[in-house]
Amino acid sequence: MNIAVAGTGYVGLVAGVCFAEVGHTVTCVDVDEKKVKLMESGVSPIYEEGLEELMKKNNATGRLKYTTDYASAYAGADAIFIGVGTPEMPDGSANLSFIATVCRQIAESVVHDCLVVVKSTVPVGTNDKVEQFIKDFLDKDVKVEVASNPEFLAQGTAVHDTLHAARIIIGTESKEAETKLMEIYEPFHLPIVSVKRRSAEMIKYACNDFLALKISYMNDIANLCELVGADIEDVAKGMSYDKRIGERFLNAGIGFGGSCFPKDTKALKFLAKQNGYELKTVEACVDVNTRQKTRLYEKAKDRMITFDGLKVAVLGLTFKAGTDDLREAPSSDNIKLLLEQGADIYAFDPAGVPRAKLQFPEGEIGRGRMNYVASPEEALDQANICFVFTEWPEIKSIRPADYKRLMKIPLVYDGRNLYSTEEMREEKVEYYSIGR
Repeated sequence: MNIAVAGTGYVGLVAGVCFAEVGHTVTCVDVDEKKVKLMESGVSPIYEEGLEELMKKNNATGRLKYTTDYASAYAGADAIFIGVGTPEMPDGSANLSFIATVCRQIAESVVHDCLVVVKSTVPVGTNDKVEQFIKDFLDKDVKVEVASNPEFLAQGTAVHDTLHAARIIIGTESKEAETKLMEIYEPFHLPIVSVKRRSAEMIKYACNDFLALKISYMNDIANLCELVGADIEDVAKGMSYDKRIGERFLNAGIGFGGSCFPKDTKALKFLAKQNGYELKTVEACVDVNTRQKTRLYEKAKDRMITFDGLKVAVLGLTFKAGTDDLREAPSSDNIKLLLEQGADIYAFDPAGVPRAKLQFPEGEIGRGRMNYVASPEEALDQANICFVFTEWPEIKSIRPADYKRLMKIPLVYDGRNLYSTEEMREEKVEYYSIGR
């Protein structure tokens, strides 16, 4: 089938590449000419395992193309997938301006009947508005139907999550739309759950917010564990055997970040408020996560007289390993506070430095100074204090004895619980983690 994909971020590019991989002819549309040329050369604009290999493979077969010419791409498409961003507004609502722009372009470009599929995460009821908006601006006498097809990929495993999904959710309002989407996804050989559009939109939010709730709950329990002398890792292990709970998302830490959980929890909270309802569980989740992000900084602040002039090692910048994404990353909140207190920061991350430099340029920032280094060892060398924010393998490979050997003061605040408290104690490293 001939498919056009609007947007080449995590959602759009991964979807487009995977559609090509299973045999469809795909044109990815983006407004950035430089980005298009980069993708044509087989280089991915995002850091995602396995993506470049599939791009090069499908570029070579001719099944995968890139363009800024949206009119041509949409005119010849049997189905158009919308994967543009829906960033968070100051009040927590979703910004749908990019969706609206694409919808108008589609309406002015299509020349035959087609299916428009919204993959972007959008508030419940948006697909209804999208369909009406397109009809309002249609130039030709053609039939355009709109379907919902939310994505459930995780950054760092996005390609695998798309090709080997637990299920595919489709939301349609007609048998014709359902049949066409089923045909598009048939080569994936995956379970398909077909529901109405509004239910599909809600499934996306309900899933993400449930996982966010699980993370915040474990962080809350971890904080209580510290007060009563329990170990959160023992608690999580005991919980994981209960099939009603499951073993995933039980790791305590410094809170969730990224492009999904923070935005989606706030968006669902906003949607509830719009409809006169208070989602107390989700509101509590948001509050817990906000506090959790800087919990280690507050511990360190109580321990230190000042951060002014101290060498502070920061290991990990991205919100999780396997991605270069710093959106809502706990490291950013902590770096900002440390710089305000005059810290001399030496930061290491194997993928996130280019994006981090956009937020924290190298050099003096306020009272502090920002430095980026090529290895964890360089960051730790003669450091007065260390913060661990991301569970990259390069960071996990640092042993307790290395902290003792390299640091001027072996003082470590670990937001990922990467190390054994006993080993750190044996190596005489002053070690603070979460819930232990």
